[in-house]
Amino acid sequence: MSGPFKIASSARPASADVDGFDFAAEAHVSDGWDAFAEEAPVFGTAAGIRTPVAQVSKGAAKAFVHPDGRRGRGAVTNTSGRYEKEARVAVDDGWGGPDDEPAPLRTSVGIDTSRSIITRNQSPDIPFDRSINPYRGCEHGCIYCFARPTHAYLGLSPGIDFEAKLFMKPDAAALLEKELRAPKYKPRVIAIGTNTDPYQPIEREHRIMRQVLEVLAAFNHPVGITTKSALITRDIDILAPMAAQGLAKVYLSVTTLDRELARSMEPRAATPAKRLQAIRELTQAGIPVGCLFAPVIPGLNDHEMEAVLEAVKEAGAGEAGYLLLRLPLEIKDLFREWLSENYPNRADKVISLIRQARGGVDYVAGFGTRMVGTGPIAALIAQRFEAACKRLGLNERRYSLDASKFRPPPPVRGQLSLF
Repeated sequence: MSGPFKIASSARPASADVDGFDFAAEAHVSDGWDAFAEEAPVFGTAAGIRTPVAQVSKGAAKAFVHPDGRRGRGAVTNTSGRYEKEARVAVDDGWGGPDDEPAPLRTSVGIDTSRSIITRNQSPDIPFDRSINPYRGCEHGCIYCFARPTHAYLGLSPGIDFEAKLFMKPDAAALLEKELRAPKYKPRVIAIGTNTDPYQPIEREHRIMRQVLEVLAAFNHPVGITTKSALITRDIDILAPMAAQGLAKVYLSVTTLDRELARSMEPRAATPAKRLQAIRELTQAGIPVGCLFAPVIPGLNDHEMEAVLEAVKEAGAGEAGYLLLRLPLEIKDLFREWLSENYPNRADKVISLIRQARGGVDYVAGFGTRMVGTGPIAALIAQRFEAACKRLGLNERRYSLDASKFRPPPPVRGQLSLF
């Protein structure tokens, strides 16, 4: 693979790092799921006929993965990314099929050798101008994740590849320290978890997010974190002192209280109960916590809005927000495939309601409306959200983070500067 990426020497079975297993003893965190025992036959990815994308009719180049091969995965297919000149198409040549010896589907972790770690944006509808992503790809496998299309930049599929071919940034902490020490650096809140989850399962082993937090704490730099993982409670020892100085806040994303829906829609994220418990533990440690009810999917989970907000308020959350489901690029097909397989009786209705909230199309990327939608459906969701928050006392106080305390610490004595 060209560019700032290389494949690490080891590839771990997917079942070795699924939330809910016995992980590093010091973490003492389980995300509530039973183990996934996987032997994963994959069809239409490693074998098949290569066909120029331009010659493949719409829908014909779907690289479907056998159900036995994607247990614990969100996507149904592993279709080539939008920049690829060829698509892999599964064919039956009469010499065998699903009953043949399956190839195990493994989660591989490559190394991202990027030379910088802080990403900046100028989007007018995003409340931060910089962020950090310790990992590319996300093993949580949330079918709706709007980061999926970024895997196409790597020549990989936004489908199964996004969940199984991950990249870590082992130099993240060192790069961050270098950037924070730059003479012209001006501190503002750094957002983490806005693209892929920094506490996804491989963080237990690699601890890159923890290293990043250690640097931010040393510099008194404010940070806002969004996650679906109970693993964040591992880092309370860092986050609590930062929060006491107005330097840290956390948002837990709680999409549903329905364990079955969560299992299929967010297969390797923490169970809803574990996320609520994480809110309790963070709150008890004095860390300001909010809830993101996202995405809101009309006809699938929107009816849970009030119940979710009540549950997170009871757990200790003081703030809440929501986002309407977004279906840009490859996500629109991935979501439809998942919906048709898991909720076939509701699929047409759900898609119809989504389109009604997007001006009659799957997605509109305009600033200001892409997060919440337009039209009567979107307006009703907004009204329900505001009414529930007012009734529950959510968002009465907004926790602002303090960038004025930023102070670069002196370099470690006796250590040669690399910068």
